[in-house]
Amino acid sequence: MDRELNELGEQVGAALKNNELVLTTAESCTGGWIGEVVTSVSGSSAWYDRGFITYTNAAKQQMLGVKALTLREHGAVSEPVVREMVAGALAASRAHIAVSVSGVAGPTGGTADKPVGTVCIGWARKGVAAGTELRAETCHFDGDREAVRRQSVIRALQGVLAMTRIN
Repeated sequence: MDRELNELGEQVGAALKNNELVLTTAESCTGGWIGEVVTSVSGSSAWYDRGFITYTNAAKQQMLGVKALTLREHGAVSEPVVREMVAGALAASRAHIAVSVSGVAGPTGGTADKPVGTVCIGWARKGVAAGTELRAETCHFDGDREAVRRQSVIRALQGVLAMTRIN
């Protein structure tokens, strides 16, 4: 693993540990890469619960409770879907914070509306202001498949760090 990802994994781990928080991941286009980064940190079992790799729509529905209607109306690469993915990951784990990712890494699969490099990321945190803080954003990354996936992992983990700072 490269230095930047390793350092980011260590920062995420320290922030989760210091705040007594546990993370879960729900990944599609990143295929478990976020989980790989965080579990490369020694002691991660104290703050990382589990990862869901839900590459197909069926897996998103079965493992995370994403609604068929949401997938039909918005497509797998959409903020509504990553919101349902992140909520489902929180519900199916013992985690306090969840991150979800769904995107078009390429080189195929892009459309005029969702070109290659379009990635949606969701974050949620339980217990914030007597509820759940939930955020989602759509990113547009440049580069080949590897570059799009790597940028997705970085942005996802940056968002996890931000979630650890919410009181």
